[in-house]
Amino acid sequence: MNSQLVCSDVIANSGIAFGTSGARGLVSEFTSDVCAAFAVAFIKSIDTEFSFNTVALAIDNRPSSYAMAQACAAGLKLLDLNVVYYGVIPTPALAYKAMQDNVPSIMITGSHIPFDRNGLKFYRPDGEITKADEQAILANGAVLPSISELSSNWDFAELTVNKEAEAAYISRYANLFSQDALAGKKVGIYEHSSAGRDIYKKLFEQLGAEVTSLERSDTFVPIDTEAVSVEDQQKALAWSKQHGFDAIFSTDGDGDRPLIADENGNWLNGDTLGLLTSQILDIDALAVPVSCNTAIEKSHSFKLVVRTKIGSPYVIAEFSALKEQFTRVAGFEANGGYLLGADIDVNGKVLSALPTRDALLPALLVLAHVTSIAELVSALPQRFMASDRLKEFPTAKSKELLSKFTQNIELLTHALNLPAYQIVDTTDGLRVTLDNNDIVHIRPSGNAPELRCYTEAGSADEVAALLENTIAFLSTFK
Repeated sequence: MNSQLVCSDVIANSGIAFGTSGARGLVSEFTSDVCAAFAVAFIKSIDTEFSFNTVALAIDNRPSSYAMAQACAAGLKLLDLNVVYYGVIPTPALAYKAMQDNVPSIMITGSHIPFDRNGLKFYRPDGEITKADEQAILANGAVLPSISELSSNWDFAELTVNKEAEAAYISRYANLFSQDALAGKKVGIYEHSSAGRDIYKKLFEQLGAEVTSLERSDTFVPIDTEAVSVEDQQKALAWSKQHGFDAIFSTDGDGDRPLIADENGNWLNGDTLGLLTSQILDIDALAVPVSCNTAIEKSHSFKLVVRTKIGSPYVIAEFSALKEQFTRVAGFEANGGYLLGADIDVNGKVLSALPTRDALLPALLVLAHVTSIAELVSALPQRFMASDRLKEFPTAKSKELLSKFTQNIELLTHALNLPAYQIVDTTDGLRVTLDNNDIVHIRPSGNAPELRCYTEAGSADEVAALLENTIAFLSTFK
């Protein structure tokens, strides 16, 4: 006879925690029981608010993701729910289709973190879960049989891929633009192991672009759009020179964070891309995390800009209030993920809200509306940002260090020989604005044991030096 498991206990003992977007942990921690417990706890935490009999699942290309999906499906079937499996697709494609169908969904992905880790992202029928929903999942006391015990006598069923979510996501953008919207544009797509790599080339070519696929990988590649590696910077420069691209497009692992290089092969910062996208869309009000570039406000392009803690749930939480005052509402993050908070008119057509990070909308809009991305960027207020991270930096140690600096800012500024400071912002981590308007922002990652650093200055050389010096100083505390 199978033993009974309480979801909240299984989750509490797993070592897995919610980060800035979804639950993340080591693959070894995502056992069958843990995956099933998360899936069941999620559904039981929302089943009094919504009526549904189906849950949608999708995965990224990580080696561990399919087995995790099988375990989630097994747990969901214990609740007599139908499971629709959309295979390997971008997170926004899953969210979009599930919201259209008014059903909840679960994306198995670790986004940009290394392949020895993975995660789960949860979507209610009305969109991405909130921080309150996360707490409800963690506290849910639903009971289920031990899936791991069941699996010793029952092989997990193979999941049959349904292609409807992929088709719906392509149609969302194919129908928004004319068939020649990208005609004459040469685009390189850095495919690596992105969950959307089979979608992007198809869509870009459908809109008239000449597309070259670059570096498709059979092994998982953890691309972090907030901290582009020197190797990937060099690749883009070389590809641009070799092929004469108008742009290079890529994403992180689950396709919700874009990475775009201009015609010279220079990768754009994600918040720069978000700013350009918002200008093209004529957005009224924005919600953005505190880590984003101050060029947003300095551009004077928006009626209101609200700053939040880092993480898409915090951005989304601001949309309701913004929509009470404004019609065209959106948000984006420093990683480039774009969140459309309201239905808006684009090209004479209605583009429905998609309040979760999306990589395709900013890429397509910028490419369709400009001849030179570099010229568009140069017209913005010239504030430069750089970011990096210290890996294997325990979260507890990060918090202890930030507490120490917060209590005595001079410990940081004097060590780095920085000017006096004028603003200290502790919305998320420690963000110090100096008298010369340079910014140093330090915070623990919400997804992995990493200490992240963001810097902003008036030139590329200055911001690079500020980041290098700050990272070198922080590394002495490892």
